[in-house]
Amino acid sequence: MAQELYTRTNQKIYFAGLALEALGKAQESRAMNAQALIQAERESALFHLYGALLGLCHEIAGFYRLPQAAAPRAELLLTREVLEAVAIPEMAELVELAEQRETWLAQLLSAYADLFRPPVAKKAPKTDVTQPLIQAVSLDEPEVAPLSREELESWRQNLKGLTVRFREGLSEC
Repeated sequence: MAQELYTRTNQKIYFAGLALEALGKAQESRAMNAQALIQAERESALFHLYGALLGLCHEIAGFYRLPQAAAPRAELLLTREVLEAVAIPEMAELVELAEQRETWLAQLLSAYADLFRPPVAKKAPKTDVTQPLIQAVSLDEPEVAPLSREELESWRQNLKGLTVRFREGLSEC
């Protein structure tokens, strides 16, 4: 395979698609380990989506010859400090998306970071058996549903669209 920066981005977007296909098959499966397969494919898709984002950041940083072009994490490139050094419209758009919590990119970055956080045990509400009229209420946050295949696919399509659009702009120079 060519050693161009764009090949890694393309590869990761493709691999994310394969993982999403496998996730769909795992969701339809009646196998004993279906839940494990679902979680594994969900994490695999997320891993490859993050890799595609990092690849896109490397493409942009490489095109503009940024000193951070070999950054090992996308978060190191998606900062205001990078933009203050050199005004890059593509990077500015990515930084803007990453900073707004409700955007698909911020959610992707958050979900990827969650892969590396240890599981937290749920706190059981304390109950007083001598007081049957008092009801224990949990103040914990509601349980977050795992990422759906559809949401991951929409992130993939958004990333793919950004990649195509950015490449058109970069090749016009």
